[in-house]
Amino acid sequence: MAVCIKDRLFQLQDVKYRDFSAKLIPNIDKETIIGIRTPALRQLIKEIDQEEADAFIQQLPHHYLEENNLHGYMIANYKDFDRIIQALEKFFPYIDNWATCDTITPKVFKKNTDKLLPHIDKWLSSGETYAVRFGIRMLMAFYLDEKFKTNYLDKVAVIRSEEYYINMMIAWYFATALTKQYAATVPYIEQRKLPEWTHRKAIQKARESRRISDEQKKYLNSLK
Repeated sequence: MAVCIKDRLFQLQDVKYRDFSAKLIPNIDKETIIGIRTPALRQLIKEIDQEEADAFIQQLPHHYLEENNLHGYMIANYKDFDRIIQALEKFFPYIDNWATCDTITPKVFKKNTDKLLPHIDKWLSSGETYAVRFGIRMLMAFYLDEKFKTNYLDKVAVIRSEEYYINMMIAWYFATALTKQYAATVPYIEQRKLPEWTHRKAIQKARESRRISDEQKKYLNSLK
């Protein structure tokens, strides 16, 4: 069954897009990238029957980026919270790039934010690059609007890592927090609670946002 899915993935191959993707994900071997645009991959999910999907999800590790991305989309589409958590815990050790990590945003989590928090805390403290990145993304996706609390900023601000893909996500999180919860977030920039590189990158990304006013951008620039 997995071979059948792999064959269908190669039928969707776009070589030029593979070359483009390889530049965006330089930390993985280009030969493990098929080259499939996201809409085509999402459409394929709809065409895979349940038996085939269940078999595919059990076959780890995968070889190709798009197999991993497909796996991530399948997890995100689950309707049961506990099933998603179980599938994520099994999948995290095999995630080796930001693109696969960032494909997974389960809609079910929005209705289960209280249940999700202990798992986020576990991921943030795991030391596993893409589990940490995923945990920060979940705080960014589901806890910067009506569920926002200042202590969520603290959870991210205290993270220290040498991993580029963690630090970039921290910067992205704080830049997004500045667009949504400016008054609560800007003291973290003023007090330089983030490491220097992450601090500067968060300011840069926030200043690139259209949701930040010109006055706010000017002030943030003064805090570099």
